[in-house]
Amino acid sequence: TDPAVKIWLDELKDISYQMVDVLDEWNTNILKQQVEKQEREGDPNALVTKKKVRFSSFSRYFCLGKVSRVILRHDIALKIKDLNDKLTEIYEERKKYQFLSKELGIQQPQQPQRPQTASFVDISEIFGRENEKKVLITNLLSDSSAEGKGLLIIPIVGMGGMGKTTLTQLAYNDDRVKTHFDLRKWVCVSDPFDEIKIAKAIIGQNAPNSNELDEVLQCMSTSIQGKRFLLVLDDVWTDDPKKWEQLKVPLIQNGAKGNRILVTTRKHEVAKMMRATRNMINLGELNDECCLSIFNHMAFSDRDVHEFGDVSKEIVKKCKGLPLAAKTLGSLMQNKTKMGEWKEVLNSKIWDLEKVEQEVFQPLFLSYNDLAPTIKCCLLYCATFPKDYKFKRDDLIKLWMAQDYVISKGNKEKGTTGDAVFDNLMARSFFQDFEKDLDTVTIRRCKMHDIVHDFVQFLTKNECLIIDHGEETTSESKVFGDKVRHLTLRYVPEGPLPLFISSYDCKNLRTLATFNSRITTIDPNLILQLKCLRTLNLSLNPIKELPKEIGELIHLRHIDLSFNHILKKLPDTICGLYNLSTLRLVCCSNLTKLPENMGNLINLKHLYVDGCGLLKSFPKVIGRLTSLQTLDVCSCGGDKDEEFQIGDLRNLNLEGSLKIQLRGDATDKSEVEKAQFDEMITYDEEVHRRNMISGEMVWARDGWVLLEIAQVCRRWLSYRRGDGGSMLGMNIGGDDCNLICRGWVAPRL
Repeated sequence: TDPAVKIWLDELKDISYQMVDVLDEWNTNILKQQVEKQEREGDPNALVTKKKVRFSSFSRYFCLGKVSRVILRHDIALKIKDLNDKLTEIYEERKKYQFLSKELGIQQPQQPQRPQTASFVDISEIFGRENEKKVLITNLLSDSSAEGKGLLIIPIVGMGGMGKTTLTQLAYNDDRVKTHFDLRKWVCVSDPFDEIKIAKAIIGQNAPNSNELDEVLQCMSTSIQGKRFLLVLDDVWTDDPKKWEQLKVPLIQNGAKGNRILVTTRKHEVAKMMRATRNMINLGELNDECCLSIFNHMAFSDRDVHEFGDVSKEIVKKCKGLPLAAKTLGSLMQNKTKMGEWKEVLNSKIWDLEKVEQEVFQPLFLSYNDLAPTIKCCLLYCATFPKDYKFKRDDLIKLWMAQDYVISKGNKEKGTTGDAVFDNLMARSFFQDFEKDLDTVTIRRCKMHDIVHDFVQFLTKNECLIIDHGEETTSESKVFGDKVRHLTLRYVPEGPLPLFISSYDCKNLRTLATFNSRITTIDPNLILQLKCLRTLNLSLNPIKELPKEIGELIHLRHIDLSFNHILKKLPDTICGLYNLSTLRLVCCSNLTKLPENMGNLINLKHLYVDGCGLLKSFPKVIGRLTSLQTLDVCSCGGDKDEEFQIGDLRNLNLEGSLKIQLRGDATDKSEVEKAQFDEMITYDEEVHRRNMISGEMVWARDGWVLLEIAQVCRRWLSYRRGDGGSMLGMNIGGDDCNLICRGWVAPRL
């Protein structure tokens, strides 16, 4: 809260960004030299071996004695010297703020207190949840059980502030439940999960003084022996099965038939760890009517609602079905008697309201602080998306990778680790409204709850900015211009990319994205000012030409130009972006060619060109892209030696599906053998997913090439499956030939 400390932290964060960029510049210089060496040696089709520079720590290389021996360029050496001097200053300044502690050397930041809960509830203040209460009580009173000796575990899962504890209190205090159970115990577990504390709470006043786990568990077993009990474990965070199993075993072995454990948690992993997902209750949003009832109950009490009724309904929309938000906003309005005061709240951003920050964001802070640092960065990056935006799982992971938030572990690719991060955030209720693949249970799309979106925007308001057209002159954007790292523009009318990015000194941008815009041109001088940019999303814009200056943005990892129907070509300079990992050109319907030197993009992993109907051929050097994992469409054949042939696929390690377009009459049979399809078609044992190949031949006189591919595919399918469960079809006729291999399913293991 100290402004001076905040400034110091901002300076430390700024220099950390600069350190990453300088090291990235150094590494890029090395990659460039490797590529240029291959070109000088006269073998344009040679495969470039990447040798990335890695560091065990910044400090080892940020000392000038080492710098003089390893830095390749003088200007980079000067930058590192400057950063070293700044780090020294920041290190000295830290002494002013008394960060040192006796034991750890650095004072730990104060964490939000986890509130204690009790079983008592005022029913007159509860609105809604009738259906959930009915289902819950039915499960509590039923005789059926799927676990152990009559023990049924019922997890209630939902984001903070959704009313999990309130619903549990309603069921716990129901007269039927009180009568049904011999023993009821309420334990606020919180974090850490303390088995001894929980066991003693179950025992009650006769709990032993001993802190020996075995002795306490023995005593707990005796206290519940032969009794039908209801145990509430409220606010469980741990998903460590070892801790749970030690407590669970005596609960299963003792007690009577019909025992129940009610668990409230924000994490789906807790339910999985307890093996209780079948009985899980996912607590969703309240409807607007119930939220309005909560709001009015808190705001008006005995006052007349009539005067402020319409405004109340509009304010409640800010709550987005979150009961805690309705309760907090209602209590905020208790003493506001003038319409102007109500309108002010209505027109405010929710995080500008101090009471909301203190009460609604508090439970979200608890969830946020429970995340690992990497996962925190990934969550905060979601502030770059507009509210209610449904993002794709795979796209989001690639965006995290572009910022280097997702790192490799062992032999696993970054994408695999990205999947783990996504699943973690999903399981903790940060994401919602899931759309799944038709054939699998994999989540394809989802979005953030509006309150969660407000929360991450609150945490990133100095770094992530979303500006709608016409709001460029707000004080917010002016004040934080040089601090903004991620900028999203919306509703930009037809014309150039707005120049206010330059006038507001947004030179440190790492993400620039547009939504619902009609940008046609980009000022080259503006591009040159965005030297730190890592992600550029200009999809769905009618851009006529991409400036050649884009080749100066050496840190770029992710470019999305999809659905630019006017764009005809890419500048050759894009081939100098040695760090580029993802290039999306989907449905650029007027794109006629790819740059000839694309083989220089040695870090390119994902190339999307589906829907580019005028893109008749690929440059042969794409066969050099040994990092390439995704290629949705491959155009092969043609009469020119420099064009990509089907045999050039042999050096690529592709995943997912591939549509092969064979053009012209020059494709020779030996090219199919070179492609080594039987090695390309692989099975991923970890995710139970096969790569898929589909193909189409255009303007071909016969289908023999496709027949060769089909034979390989059939041999592989026959080898993997004998039940004919996959679909492979071929249609040869007229001028078009099509090969389709789709719907491949994993074998039953």
